[in-house]
Amino acid sequence: MNLMGVPSLPPMVKRLLLINVIVFVIQMIFPIRGDIPFDEQKITLDYWFSAIGIPWTMAIQVWRLITFQFLHGSFFHILLNMWGLYMFGVRLEPIWGSKKFLTFYLTCGFVGGLVYVVGCQTGYFGGYLIGASGGVLGLLMASAILFPQMKIFLFPIPIAIPIRILTLVAVMGYVLNVVRNYNAFGSNAGGDLCHLGGMATAFIWLKWGDLLRFKFKFNLKEGSYQRKLERDQKMQFEVDRILAKVSEQGIQSLSRKEKQILQKATEKKKKTG
Repeated sequence: MNLMGVPSLPPMVKRLLLINVIVFVIQMIFPIRGDIPFDEQKITLDYWFSAIGIPWTMAIQVWRLITFQFLHGSFFHILLNMWGLYMFGVRLEPIWGSKKFLTFYLTCGFVGGLVYVVGCQTGYFGGYLIGASGGVLGLLMASAILFPQMKIFLFPIPIAIPIRILTLVAVMGYVLNVVRNYNAFGSNAGGDLCHLGGMATAFIWLKWGDLLRFKFKFNLKEGSYQRKLERDQKMQFEVDRILAKVSEQGIQSLSRKEKQILQKATEKKKKTG
């Protein structure tokens, strides 16, 4: 907290805010023009770095699923997203650390962008996707899970809204917009699909992430044990064959490699008792 009681900016939140503002200024210098088709606006950042579902030649450019998160279409767009980044980031980064916070934030945005790109293949919506809201809404979901008693003031509503209610209303509105084109929050069905992707990623990360990581580690250990067992069985087979050869032909019949195998097996048996 600073002297005015306002939470201080954690380092990663500060960097993300700065990068987004700088990129937005560049976008304003080289804006998208409504009188020119998008595929001809090669001087803009949006053309090179937004997430695009069609054509496939641009859809498969994976870097876009990261870079689109730093682009915004208007002052209100970036203001709302940066407000969310600050409000949730000042609570989450101190408990997670900068590295985990950044990974979580970008992953939520990445998956949200990927869901949008895949959804574009249905032909239900198209165009290009920009904005940090996939990651920011992932932070909203994380805050609703970790800080369920938290309340938020939404301008111009003069009352504090419980974060769980806000999260539930957001999810319902986005689902209606995507599935029924209800336009609860405007006609941005593609963007709302990205929002849902980011929120779902956060939910899975926090609710089942530890379980999935444990299962992955267990499978690795199980696979390692299985490989060790196979190596031991193979070694034992070789030792039995060599001992049978010694019994029949004498130890002088062994090759240098066979003697080394026998010596290694003897040393291993001494170590394990």
